[in-house]
Amino acid sequence: MGESARRTGRRPLEGRVAVVTGAARGVGAALARDLAGRGAHVALLGHGRERLERVAAELPTPALAVEADVTDDDGMAEAAREVRERLGPVSAVAANAGIAEGGPFVSSDPALWRRVIDVNLTGSAVTARVFLPDLLRTRGYFLQVASLASFGSAPMMSAYCASKAGVEAFAHSLRAEMAYQGVGVGIGYLNWTDTDMIRDADRYPVLRELRGHMPPPARRIYPVTTVAGRLADAVEHRRTTVYIPAWLRAVQAVRAAMPAVVTAVSRHELPRLERTGPLTHTGPLGAGGAADHAARSAAPGG
Repeated sequence: MGESARRTGRRPLEGRVAVVTGAARGVGAALARDLAGRGAHVALLGHGRERLERVAAELPTPALAVEADVTDDDGMAEAAREVRERLGPVSAVAANAGIAEGGPFVSSDPALWRRVIDVNLTGSAVTARVFLPDLLRTRGYFLQVASLASFGSAPMMSAYCASKAGVEAFAHSLRAEMAYQGVGVGIGYLNWTDTDMIRDADRYPVLRELRGHMPPPARRIYPVTTVAGRLADAVEHRRTTVYIPAWLRAVQAVRAAMPAVVTAVSRHELPRLERTGPLTHTGPLGAGGAADHAARSAAPGG
């Protein structure tokens, strides 16, 4: 990727190996398709071997489906070894795997709350750790998928917001650490995307109403192919940041004011919503959350 590709006239990702976590569905699957369309050989990591293999079979370039839990250090190390042996050294990694749950923190399930942090934050760190030897060799690129929640925390989503703030800080730290060794680190800030996680969240009145009270541009849901295309652009051009939609960049300038605004809205809206019924817990959201729960339950001691 970069200068040598431009000199030869090849596409930057042509023949390069790219890894996408959480690739069985949603943004991850769409990103894998987009990267393959740009010539990359894609390794798809996640839960659900059949779904991963189905997506891999659709790709126009060599691909590999590897069932792996991003929080499992040994399992991810083995996944990295398999990718290296079967596709070659990795030049790009997209840490996309993530789950969410919603509901009042005070009555939240400690194990599920911790699991969201573990998958979204610790899983990103594990992903980086096992693939950094390749990225150092190829002077590659690591893309951390973050969120508007990284700097705009919302009530009823404490684990998800904490994890996305954490991955933003992790990526900033990793970028500073890796810069002198030629490894690029980027952050993708996503707003609402049309995935089953968001569709599932909209089934819960509190989460649906809270999104509805955001300004019109902020509540819009964006097509998954649009989001994946912008993320693939970031990988191809080794961008430091990518905001999807682009106006999210402007929110960075006022992020210090956001907690007060969110608190003011919540102070008014949560009592109103509570009068219509109890503020309930969602459990793991979407098919991805269900797949993670099923995989954990099936694991020894799960």
